[in-house]
This record gives sequence, C-alpha cells and structure tokens, in this order.
Amino acid sequence: MTASTNLIQGLRTCVADIAQGLFEITHNGFAMLGLAVMFATLTLTARPDIRELGETQLRDWLESRQILPGNVETPASTPPAETIDRATASDPRDLPKQQASVAFWLSKKYRVAPEPLSSLVAEAYDIGRRTKLDPTLILAIMAVESGFNPFAQSAVGAQGLMQVMTKIHGDKYETFGGTLAAFDPLANLRVGVKVLQECIARAGSLEGGLRFYVGAANLEGDSGYAGKVMAEHARIQSVASGRSVALPAATVTPSAPPPVVEPAVADKVVSVAGS
Repeated sequence: MTASTNLIQGLRTCVADIAQGLFEITHNGFAMLGLAVMFATLTLTARPDIRELGETQLRDWLESRQILPGNVETPASTPPAETIDRATASDPRDLPKQQASVAFWLSKKYRVAPEPLSSLVAEAYDIGRRTKLDPTLILAIMAVESGFNPFAQSAVGAQGLMQVMTKIHGDKYETFGGTLAAFDPLANLRVGVKVLQECIARAGSLEGGLRFYVGAANLEGDSGYAGKVMAEHARIQSVASGRSVALPAATVTPSAPPPVVEPAVADKVVSVAGS
C-alpha cells in the first residue's frame, strides 16, 4: 500500500509539474506575442512608409487571389476592376435621347454595333462640351476618316478612328501609355480632337482647319475632304435634332480615304499643324 501510495503521489506531482510548465510557457508566449504586437504597432505608427509598403503588398496579394481560377470567394469569371473601368461599349438605351438617336443612326449607316458606338458618341459629346467643338462634327470626322473602324490605317501611317499621324503626334499618346494607344478608340478620339483643335486654331476657320487636318493646307484642293465632312456633319446634326434622315439604299462601311498628298508633304504639313 505504501509503495502504491508513493507511486500515485509521484504521478500527481509529475502531472502538476507538467501542467505548471505548460502554463508558464503559454503565459510567456502570450506575453511575447503582446510585446511583438505592441512593437509592430509602434513601428508602423512611427514609420508610415513601412505601413504603406505593407498595405500595398497586402492589396496586391489579395487582388492576385481574386483572379485565381477556382477561387471560392471570387470566381475566375469575375473581371478585374480596371477591365470594367476601361469598357469601350455601353447600352445605347442609357444615353440621353439625342445621343441615342445619333448612335442608332450611325450604327445602321456604318454597320457597326450600337454598343461601342454609344461609348464613342457619349465621349464625343463630353469632349465637345469641354473643347467647345460640336460633337456631331467630331463624329462626322470619324465617319469620313475611318467609318468607325478603330484599327484603320492609311498608306501614309494615319491610324485609328480619327486617322491621326501617329509617328508625328506620338507625344500626344504619352499620357495613354505610348503610341500603341492609337488603336484604343477613346485614346485615338481624344488625341484626334486635340490635333483638330490645333489645326482649326492655325487655319483660323473650320474648313481651313479640316484642310490642315487632312494634310492638304498647301495644296490647291483637298479632294473634297472638307465637303464630305461638312455634309456628314449636317446629316448627323439633323438626326440629333430629331429630324428623320434617310439612309443610303446600299449602306457600305467606308474605308479610310486615300491620301491626297505624297507622304513626305503630308508629314511636313501635319507636323506644323500639330506642333
């Protein structure tokens, strides 16, 4: 009995010692954790640059997890936010009545989907208000220059919706990430309007500015370019005002117009207009 009693007491003492040791280790561990948290908090408060770096890395990690295939919280089909922001199409029914009428009419005439055209129409009206240019004029230039084909390119290197001479006006694309933005519809539209503004200011008149724009300022004629733009401008204005404008019997999407001058001359003229 004495031996059994001693064994039991020894076991109890051993268990008690182990429990005490675990308690002390856990207690010390929580104390160390608390000190680490306090130290980290003080460091982040005193060093905002470290805090900003940590926040950036955490945000990047979370965003990378959002687009991983099979992610439970965010499916792979969910597009990144920047993709949604850069969408170049919209529902024409969301436009004001005047703009929607223009978008649908241009869509039928040039056989282009109304959704991307709606974004271009809305952008043209927005830029028109800011630059004091008639938005229907901007749309008319796009119609004559490219038939609303954002990937059009002429023999002399004019590119995109507004057929901007990219190699001459490349500096204007710097804020859009470089000259490849010439094929981005909205970037090309904004650069084209800037070039048009410069041409009109240099010529002192709208029709003179159109001659500069097409590179025919120093020539006797512009192959009817200004007349085509003004005629289409008048038609689009009529549509915008609510009047019925008949479409051609056989509507064909026009291609970019042929150059009216030799490449070397065109480069020289447009370079002066856009400087």
